[in-house]
Formats: sequence, C-alpha cells, structure tokens
Amino acid sequence: MPFSSSCSKVSMVLVVSLFVTSLMAMTASAGNFFQDIDVTFGDERAKILNGGQLLTLNLDKASGSGFKSKNEYLFGRIDMQIKLVSGNSAGTVTAYYLSSEGPTHDEIDFEFLGNLSGDPYTLHTNVFSQGKGNREQQFHLWFDPTKAFHTYSIVWNSQRIIFLVDNIPIRVFTNLETIGVPFPKTQPMRIYSSLWNADDWATRGGLVKTDWTQAPFTASYRNFQVSTTSTNSLTEQSAWQTQGLDSAGRNRLRWVQQKFMVYNYCSDLKRFPQGLPVECRRSRF
Repeated sequence: MPFSSSCSKVSMVLVVSLFVTSLMAMTASAGNFFQDIDVTFGDERAKILNGGQLLTLNLDKASGSGFKSKNEYLFGRIDMQIKLVSGNSAGTVTAYYLSSEGPTHDEIDFEFLGNLSGDPYTLHTNVFSQGKGNREQQFHLWFDPTKAFHTYSIVWNSQRIIFLVDNIPIRVFTNLETIGVPFPKTQPMRIYSSLWNADDWATRGGLVKTDWTQAPFTASYRNFQVSTTSTNSLTEQSAWQTQGLDSAGRNRLRWVQQKFMVYNYCSDLKRFPQGLPVECRRSRF
C-alpha cells in the first residue's frame, strides 16, 4: 500500500475516533447547580437558570463572578460542559479548577485565557502539590470554544491526573513520588470556577487590555458531573480509579501535544538553567 494512502486511512480513523469520544463526553448526565454549588462572589453576576441545569458567570468593569462546589472530593472524575466568552475576550480569564485550602494547598487547573476576536484562546493547565506549582502546559484548541458547549474533564486517581477535552486526553501528570516529586493525594479539593479580569498578564503578556465596551462578558456552564467513591457503583468506580491511557489514548495525547501545545515547562531550558524538573525526564504516561 502506498505510504500516502496508509497515512490517509490512519488520519481518518483518528478523526472518527475523536468524533466518537466527543459524543461520549457530551452524553454525561447533568447535575443541578442549585444543589451542587455556592456562588463565591459577584452577586447577581452569577446566575443559575433553567431549574438548575444552566449556570452563567458574568464580568463587567465593577466585578467578575465565581462559584465553588458544596462538596470536597479526594480523587474522582470531574466533568463540566463550558461555553466560553465569545467575541473580543482579550484580558479575561475563565478559570475552572480543583483546589484545597491553605499555604500548602493542592490544585489542578484549567484556565482559559481570552484573546482578540478571531485569535485562539489559550488553554493553560497547571498542577500544584504542597503549595508548589510551576508545572504549566498551554494549548490552543482544535475548535472554537465559544460557539458551543464542550466537555472539560479531570481524572484524578492515586496513580495520575489526566486532563481531557471532549474525552480526548491533552495532558497526563503521573505520580512520581518514588523519585521525590510531590503528588496531590491527601487533601480533599473543591471545584471552583470564576470569570475575572486579568488584562495585566492574560493576553500577550498584558499588552492587550480588556475592551470594556464589550462588557458584560459571559461564560456558560451545564452538565456538571462528579464520579467519586461516594457517588458510583463498584463498576463505575473502577473506571476512574485505575484509568490510564491505552494505545488509542496515547495516540490522541500525542496528536494534541504535537499539533496544539504552545508551551511546555518541560521544554523551557531558559527557565530551568540548572536542569529540567525531574518529572520532565520520565515517561508522561
């Protein structure tokens, strides 16, 4: 078989696989925001609508808004469908993350950095353990995240943390405590989200400021789902408690990181002149 034909077939299989996993991610059962979250700031700028099935956060020049989960979780799978701020979102940040409290807190981050109309969002990820982060990876997405809802997920078990977009893995942070790398595993975390102004750094290092004539800015949320040891049957527990990446998952991760990654702390030799962090020298999977 000619090489070009073989590559085309492989590409087609990958595209179909990505489409199927996207559909799977969109079929998660919905939670109820009245029951599941508390508004943390912004007053009426955070709105729960449609009987608890939809939540919107708004940002204007006076304030942003945010919420947190009523419950804390120690390991689990978190899914949320989000539609990001549309149009000129430069200067805005939509944050969606897990975090504990205190100076030695743990944290697992998705942050969506806005941009000028027509320019891509930057998806910023990070992992904190015992108060230390500095493990940033950033991506552009392969779709417009403002046109429709997409599912952003965190799988957190004792072996690894997997970041997923529409059920497609974009990043894996492996437990490497055996070689001295701290891993979040003892502090329960809540889910937080906020929409706020960060035009001193968010877009092109702060060069592009928020255009307040476009306010209010709005991000929308639906289909919040949490799978933990307290919410699932034994069959469902086993899926996330031991979840890793199979061959297809590793191929998808490689595709995302080769095509859409725009920053990786593990490649930043200028930032770490004395040598890259030890986890950077080990397998990602």
